[in-house]
Amino acid sequence: MECLFCKINKGEIPSYTIYEDEVVKVFLDINPKHNGHTLIIPKKHYKDIEDIDMDTLSHIMKIAKKMYQLLNEKLNPDGIILTQNNGIAQDIKHYHLHLIPVYKNEIEKSVDEIFKKIKSNN
Repeated sequence: MECLFCKINKGEIPSYTIYEDEVVKVFLDINPKHNGHTLIIPKKHYKDIEDIDMDTLSHIMKIAKKMYQLLNEKLNPDGIILTQNNGIAQDIKHYHLHLIPVYKNEIEKSVDEIFKKIKSNN
């Protein structure tokens, strides 16, 4: 059975995509831990940190820095957690990096509201 993230990459499952290039897709988590919870996934399927090549990993970190700046600019969090899980800690067995904004005083908003705020020109 093909993985969920591979289906998202192929457009078989819709996503709140905020960035995409030939190597990665970046989208909002539909079950966010906090407003703006973002995932960066490679378009090629890699199971975990042991499976992924260094060029792709380096590109993911380059994009993570850009997304970190975007989330700071658009959502003004008090901090952002970057995390990557492996083994039993990994729900979906497709390498992915989480960027999770955290707030001192968070007012929960829908993923759609957050997506519109990130994509806005303000």
